[in-house]
Amino acid sequence: MSVSAAPNSNLSSIIGRIAGVLGSDGYPTGERAVLRRMSLGGALPLPFIRFALQYLPSNWDRSAGAIKDWVTIVAGIALMSPRAHRPDLSLGTALGEKGYSEARFERLLSATGDTRRTLLLRAARFLAARSSACNWVDCALLLQLPDGSDRRETLHRRIAADYYRVATEKSS
Repeated sequence: MSVSAAPNSNLSSIIGRIAGVLGSDGYPTGERAVLRRMSLGGALPLPFIRFALQYLPSNWDRSAGAIKDWVTIVAGIALMSPRAHRPDLSLGTALGEKGYSEARFERLLSATGDTRRTLLLRAARFLAARSSACNWVDCALLLQLPDGSDRRETLHRRIAADYYRVATEKSS
């Protein structure tokens, strides 16, 4: 079963485990730095492969797209560590609270493929610079749900509603 088809509780436990490992004091800072600098087009660094074999689902490398999705997730969480994942703070709320531009937000939700991955890493850098966390399950689903699916559209509406709810409250 792929992670995108798995119940959210399974994905939630995977994301929690990734964030816990990368955010722990015991994780080597040099390896965390390598994970932060990963690029989507480059060769996979050995620390990522070691990490993937220990902490990612067994099917993490089932396709080129899946590998890029997991690289994006791990790199984003590493960028935001030690406080990357907060299950009670949706991606939309976190971005809205920190003043993420509406134009950038719209591009993130409408992008596909490598553009979506790149824009999600930029959003992670934005949140990291403001010492903010978010629910990385939202981020993982944003990457892994198939384009055009009902679940993706529901996710987009929820993330957008959270973003605009905060933006409306801030402007009042």
